[in-house]
Amino acid sequence: MPPSQQDSGPNNGDVGQIMQDKMFLRKAAEGGIAEVKLGQLAAQKGGSEDVKAFGQKMVDDHTKLNLEIAQIADSMGVMLPKSMNKEDQTEYDRLNALSGNDFDIEYLSFMVKDHHKDLHEFRIEAASPTDPTLHNEVIKAQGVIHEHTVMVDKLARAKGIPVPVHGHKPNPAPTA
Repeated sequence: MPPSQQDSGPNNGDVGQIMQDKMFLRKAAEGGIAEVKLGQLAAQKGGSEDVKAFGQKMVDDHTKLNLEIAQIADSMGVMLPKSMNKEDQTEYDRLNALSGNDFDIEYLSFMVKDHHKDLHEFRIEAASPTDPTLHNEVIKAQGVIHEHTVMVDKLARAKGIPVPVHGHKPNPAPTA
């Protein structure tokens, strides 16, 4: 019989959490790269000064977050992707073909959807019993992403773009 891993390695729960942390870091890195690239596009091509300013803020904030995530990934031995995922690349190409108000509406619509999804993923990761350094970074990044979500929701509403309702929870199922 092979020797048990229990004596020398983390227990199975820890292994599962470590895998979850590594997957989270990879997704966060891909998403962060996309935020910077799409933000650069918005800063150049935005139809309004508000969208250009928001794009530049995405570049500045996510460049900083990306560096912090990279340091944590390095300390955990996680190789991070160097480019956006296919979905974000498709959105980049779509945006690159637009300008003016059409660009603003597409960019803000994507940013609303993206930030609400990211905020949800960061909240789930923050609730997990994870590496303390990663946990602190996730909590900090969650605050930044929340700030971005509030900003982009406000910009989107001003253009008549639908925005998810904050704090809206479906009614819980009745308990018997």
